[in-house]
Amino acid sequence: MSDGVPAMWMRGGTSKGGYFLASDLPADIAERDAFLLRVMGSPDPRQIDGLGGADPLTSKIAVVKRSERHGIDVDYLFLQVFVDQAIVTDAQNCGNILAGVGPFAIERGLVEAQDGETEVSIFMENTDQIATATVRTPGGKVSYDGEARIDGVPGTSAPVPIAFRDTAGSTCGALLPSGNVVDQVEGVEATLIDNGMPCVILRAADLGIAGTETREELEANETLRARLEAIRLKAGPLMNLGDVAEKSVPKMTMLSAPRNGGAISTRTFIPHRCHASIGVLGAVTVATACLIEGAVGSELAVIPDGAHKTLPIEHPIGETTIIAELDGAGAVESAAILRTARKLFDGTVFG
Repeated sequence: MSDGVPAMWMRGGTSKGGYFLASDLPADIAERDAFLLRVMGSPDPRQIDGLGGADPLTSKIAVVKRSERHGIDVDYLFLQVFVDQAIVTDAQNCGNILAGVGPFAIERGLVEAQDGETEVSIFMENTDQIATATVRTPGGKVSYDGEARIDGVPGTSAPVPIAFRDTAGSTCGALLPSGNVVDQVEGVEATLIDNGMPCVILRAADLGIAGTETREELEANETLRARLEAIRLKAGPLMNLGDVAEKSVPKMTMLSAPRNGGAISTRTFIPHRCHASIGVLGAVTVATACLIEGAVGSELAVIPDGAHKTLPIEHPIGETTIIAELDGAGAVESAAILRTARKLFDGTVFG
């Protein structure tokens, strides 16, 4: 595609990537993926010949189109472009990149902006989920300026609240796909759970770490990384994910007691690099696990009373707060999160 393709680069939450209209990309999946690999500069640890930032969090793609589904504005397909492998996968969702979908859809004319705020209903193709993003649109135009602040992003931006519903088992078919609250995997207790993102929940102490280490310290711990991967490969089939050797799910989250007033402290591998913070839907899934009696690490969590629960999920660079609404049986009925987004450039990208 030597003539180039229209693209918008955006920061969504604590991630960054390219946003494309589906109609601007090749319809053939193999051709599309080859193009996106060239755009990002993969496979190469530095992604020197593309726009990727040499990190999984900055090597992401959103493909957006007007939805034909009743009551839905746009369909969103998330693609993870591996950094050092020639792999493009749709095996997971991304709630951070999701934060930019509403603004992008309005900017591209897929959704008509209202004066003040515009709600954008989004069908997430990866997991058949629906989210509603509220975008600030004074005078009928997207505004990225505002007072909202999220950990992991410098400065402030316009808030983009996102509400999720019916996320349980979106990828694995059930909230607890193995049928158990706790499984023994490679001799370690684990809770295998999917409330928007397939996660293996572990106690940090059971892996020989405190859970306070930096991202760099954990990535340098080869023994830990090897053990996490062994657990992940065994957990994949138990979670109805099959062979996950070349998949980006499940995520591996290690829990420890909160230290800064939150509900729980986390360190997450996604799956081979340690996350600088935590993914949006990963945070939803971790919060849900903390609310399940007997789940691994739930005994470490500090949970407020009531059916409306504010749960700050601590991570290496701060916290991500989940607002959970529980039903009469104590199960998570819906979850919401505050994100921000910012348009970085709009133009033509060459593959």
